[in-house]
Amino acid sequence: MQVVTQTDIREFPLLSRGKVRDIYGIDEKTLLIVTTDRMSAFDVIMNRPVPYKGVVLNQITLFWMDRFRDLIPNHLIESDAARFPAVLAPYREQLEGRSVLVKKAKPLPVECIVRGHISGSGWNEYRNTGKICGIPLPAGLEESARLPEPLFTPSTKATFGEHDRNIPPAEAADLLGADLAAETERTALGIFREARTWAETRGIIIADTKFEFGMVDGRLTLIDEVLTPDSSRFWPAEGYAPGKSQPSFDKQYLRDWLLKQPWDKTPPPPPLPDEIVEATRARYLDAYRILTGKELPL
Repeated sequence: MQVVTQTDIREFPLLSRGKVRDIYGIDEKTLLIVTTDRMSAFDVIMNRPVPYKGVVLNQITLFWMDRFRDLIPNHLIESDAARFPAVLAPYREQLEGRSVLVKKAKPLPVECIVRGHISGSGWNEYRNTGKICGIPLPAGLEESARLPEPLFTPSTKATFGEHDRNIPPAEAADLLGADLAAETERTALGIFREARTWAETRGIIIADTKFEFGMVDGRLTLIDEVLTPDSSRFWPAEGYAPGKSQPSFDKQYLRDWLLKQPWDKTPPPPPLPDEIVEATRARYLDAYRILTGKELPL
């Protein structure tokens, strides 16, 4: 299995090259999504990849989509590169484990963040205002505390290189329409609760996560990545104690290192030392192993 930082599949048009994923148009209804090993933080791509990180993200997403298949449809068509169109056979080693064929969806114009604990930007906002995304919270909460109920806190989708903006649920309803906004919030909270219950049996706290939804044939559909170390905060349940930041199985380790560097969160990023790359890789592999109960064959 190869380390992949960028793909060049010339038989199909490249529709998007984002922070992590390369997306190709297979036909008018089908996309090929390749999850590379590019690493980003604070919306900036790092100077070095994290080996096999893309495989971890893709395989965790497939795990969750299978678990949620009775709760919401997803966009997946095929995940086995051996069964991709024959024209992709020369790229099979590059695509193996990190690629999917999916139904083309019309993405919703909001990202759907669900918070089970108060951390990150939510903690900073709460300290300043007593609210998160305009939602009042009880006084006296500590950093990393479990919220009384999970919160749906949507954000805008920023263009590449820009930052997302947290918005109140009412603003999301203006963007989506009241009925679709209500369905989206209900679905996001439902699958978060399902995932949190499973993760707790595996010794992981899902502090928060980001879902993306789209419309396929008029139905709300789960798309993109699902509950990965890139889109979520995963904390070990053992040793959890509110009142401080928590150790994690996600990119927070990298973020914390970056915050200690003399860097203004704009390109170019600081060069990543070997030990930071390897420690980040180990955390991603740990997240896969603990959540799924399997070792990733690399």
